[in-house]
Amino acid sequence: MDSGPSQPTPPASPSALHLELAERITRLIHGEGLKAGARLNEKRLAEQLGVSRTPVRAALNQLELQGFVQRNPNRGVELLRRPPQQHADAESAPQDELLARIAADRRQGELADQVAEQDLMLAYGLTRVAVKQVLSRLADLGVVERKLGYRWKFVDHAYSQAQPESYRFRLVVEPAAILEPAFELPPKWTQHMQAAHEAFVAKRWTRASAVAFFEMNAAFHEGLAKASGNRFFFEAVQRLNRLRRLSNYDWQHGRARVNISCQEHLDILRCLTQGDQASAALLMRQHLDLASRVRNSALNSFQGQVANRRSSTPNGP
Repeated sequence: MDSGPSQPTPPASPSALHLELAERITRLIHGEGLKAGARLNEKRLAEQLGVSRTPVRAALNQLELQGFVQRNPNRGVELLRRPPQQHADAESAPQDELLARIAADRRQGELADQVAEQDLMLAYGLTRVAVKQVLSRLADLGVVERKLGYRWKFVDHAYSQAQPESYRFRLVVEPAAILEPAFELPPKWTQHMQAAHEAFVAKRWTRASAVAFFEMNAAFHEGLAKASGNRFFFEAVQRLNRLRRLSNYDWQHGRARVNISCQEHLDILRCLTQGDQASAALLMRQHLDLASRVRNSALNSFQGQVANRRSSTPNGP
């Protein structure tokens, strides 16, 4: 019996990560002033957002379903009209809060290098679906790797031991990237970064804000490295950002340090827009040197606290 034409399979429900990325892509579209007809490059978006191309593709699919973009054969993704900004800060705050808690527990040694999904469900009172969502987001950000079964491995352990070395490396690499002969900063990116930093300073600070602060910070440093025109500078900075992401989600340096960091970034951009690469490189070195000293002081303080706790703990029988 002929049952008629088959119905198309409905698309799978988007994950929280894909919806968040769609909103972040929307913010980039507005921040760069893109208009109908502009091309959206998956690889470039993945680099800007610090994730792999697969979730970016899924996020663009969501925007296509809503009629904001269109995929054209051999021409990539075309912007049909700018999607409205949804101001999703309130929606993403709960997951960002959880990421900050996970980062703090890693620093305190409460989470081992490898964890089972069940461990996180019990530790944070979450369903398996919620745990999978946050682990998928961390995996796309390069913070965890999936192992056999339901186990996941954190990849930040090497950075926590080598943090001073990473800053020494950055002190060499990032100012040098600014001094590259081919250095060229896209004006729209610069305007977007300036607006993002100014808006962030004006926002109310919460524990979850540390996640958004790091992502903006990472985009700034990666953007300057990419502007060097030297892929090796960009790849080095991007890799370091993946390694230091989780430790920075557990922000320990206060709101005042956030404001100082934002102002230092804006000062670097000001020099670059004036064509003064030498001054910008010097400011970058000073910025990283101060950040290194702040980090080292916090690390030494924390290690001292741990040692004191151990010495005050009575020995067992």
